[in-house]
Amino acid sequence: MTHLLAQNLGLLDRLARIGLGVVLIGLAAFGSIGAWGYVGVLPLLTAIAGSCPAYRLFGWSTRADARH
Repeated sequence: MTHLLAQNLGLLDRLARIGLGVVLIGLAAFGSIGAWGYVGVLPLLTAIAGSCPAYRLFGWSTRADARH
């Protein structure tokens, strides 16, 4: 299980995901876009965890010290 949660996101990737998630959730909360904007929770959670399941599936990593 720890292998599945191993971090594979670099700092810039995590910051971009946090920004995207916050913007989408904010736009949805203020009614600027539909409820689909709450999908912004996904990039926010992956950024907090530091791990992206899609990256794991394809064997990608944006970490500088990709030790997984």
